[in-house]
Amino acid sequence: MNRLSRSLIILLLALLLAGGLRSVIFAQDVDPSAGDSPQASDFFFLPYVAGGQDLPTTLPPLGPKEPKDATAFTKALNERLKIELPFDNTQAFTDVQRGLIAPLPTQVISTTDGSGVAWDPEKFSFITLDALAPDTVNPSLWRESQLANVAGLFKVTDRLYQVRNADLSNMTIIEGDTGLIIVDPLVSVETAEAALALYRANRPMQNVVAVIYTHSHVDHWGGVLGVTSQQEVDNGVEIYAPVGFLAAATAENIYAGGAMGRRANYMYGTLIPGGPRQGVGTGLGTTISEGSNSLLAPTQTISVTGETRVIDGMTFEFLLAPNSEAPSEMLWYMPELKALNGAEDATHTMHNVYSLRGAKVRDALAWSKYLNEALDLWGDDVEVLFNMHHWPVWGNTEVVNHLEIQRDLYRFINDQTLNLANQGYTPVEIAEMIRLPRSQEQTWSSRGYYGSLSHNVKAVYDLYLGWFDGNPANLHPLPPAESSAKYVELMGGADAVLTAAKAAYARGEYRWVAELVNHLVFADPTNQEALYLQADTLEQLGYQAEAGPWRNFYLTGAEELRNGVNTDKGSYSKGSIQVLSAISLDQLFDFLAIHLSARRAEGQNIILNWVVADKSETAWTQLENSVVNHTL
Repeated sequence: MNRLSRSLIILLLALLLAGGLRSVIFAQDVDPSAGDSPQASDFFFLPYVAGGQDLPTTLPPLGPKEPKDATAFTKALNERLKIELPFDNTQAFTDVQRGLIAPLPTQVISTTDGSGVAWDPEKFSFITLDALAPDTVNPSLWRESQLANVAGLFKVTDRLYQVRNADLSNMTIIEGDTGLIIVDPLVSVETAEAALALYRANRPMQNVVAVIYTHSHVDHWGGVLGVTSQQEVDNGVEIYAPVGFLAAATAENIYAGGAMGRRANYMYGTLIPGGPRQGVGTGLGTTISEGSNSLLAPTQTISVTGETRVIDGMTFEFLLAPNSEAPSEMLWYMPELKALNGAEDATHTMHNVYSLRGAKVRDALAWSKYLNEALDLWGDDVEVLFNMHHWPVWGNTEVVNHLEIQRDLYRFINDQTLNLANQGYTPVEIAEMIRLPRSQEQTWSSRGYYGSLSHNVKAVYDLYLGWFDGNPANLHPLPPAESSAKYVELMGGADAVLTAAKAAYARGEYRWVAELVNHLVFADPTNQEALYLQADTLEQLGYQAEAGPWRNFYLTGAEELRNGVNTDKGSYSKGSIQVLSAISLDQLFDFLAIHLSARRAEGQNIILNWVVADKSETAWTQLENSVVNHTL
């Protein structure tokens, strides 16, 4: 019988998260209080290495190679957009500054332990509201970045305030009768604490009486310990969340956190500096903070649409929106303020139906129906829409129009993808065929700054039909390195591939060059000429990209091809132990099982009974057939 405290289990799992244990197993009765310790020969569990289990060390450090200018082809494409899109519509530039009370301080926010920078407000200071788009940035994305970079404390309406651009998301502060209701306390403890300090420096100092999480993504709860504490929750501070929140939040960030964390570095541009030839933001905000994550479990769960709660004198009418932008999500209306919270379902962009960092595919049809339901419930009365990213929309006509456009956007993507899929077209083909109607193309909030029409179409296909496109030739392809070597040989060798690729590059065929040279890079990762050409190619694709995450992926890839893999930012979460403490014992054992080395566990059959003494919890686990099952 293993008698362990929950905190010890969490510590061991956190060491897995940090890569601090090369292996962990509870394959024998170990009693820490008796001085027992597992032996190396007993280890069957692989570590969770946030920076990658096997980083591609074959990429040599090539020495610094600076980004290049936009080519004539890229300049022409970006110039054409200035003519095609309604840049004379500048209403958003007025709205984004409305209600400004105080700008965000420009000082760097350091991590709690002083080891680094949690948030640098000046990273994108070159993006001002009056700055012209450089040749190296898609002008539509530049416009969105100008708006997203506006930072400070804003009054939305009476008793409703937001701190914007202190992190990827907004922190909303509602003034209740006796204290503050905090909505979505950002990504990091440090930024949430700074956001609350900015509010308190400009408004009457009030205690926090409640916290609301709109949904299960980390940028909406990770900074909760910056605005309240477990002790305050124990003493009466309530935390509200939609049904399924805790399971969704922890499953996404713990189970797949290693892969997701590495991809998040690409998506949010944390591995590249800000600059006209580097990062300009994500389209949803500027970037993601890099402080300490935290999580406090909800004390109140919103379970059904139509549920009404009075929180510190304010009425909240809730609408559940599961599997829209997040697996667990909710919107609400505050009749006293005539204010609708759209969570992350009605922002000023085409959002992700699939996130490039990796996440479960969202349901675009359900998403559109939730927005339609919001219109049915509150469309006649609402006067202001505030979201967890971007700036609000004021006026009943304007709010209704915005919600209708967003509703129809996601419905269009869903319906037209399935229309073409049912005609036999593949995901790649459909992505090339679908174009938004002009009414949507000419609406700024429908542009693909965070999501993109191309990858959202593929996501809808995947939701209904999965990864297989129906072509038997794609059923069992060779691994990339093996197939690439054969392609290069077939094309006459590396020199022939480079000659063809350079000619295509000179013609501005960057998508084709990227596909062609990708074979050469996989076949021979030490071919510096191929790495440099691929970097130049991805760079131009990044300069052309309207979606912030596409640009960040392209430019981070170019940086790595030129200068080698950056392993300095391998950790996805600096607050792993605290976040782990909020998850269930069931999830803890699931997490442990994910890191089993099936090869090393081959032939083992081990049964353990557990007593988690400090929580009065018990569990049974069995290692057999190279899996670990458990029963609580």
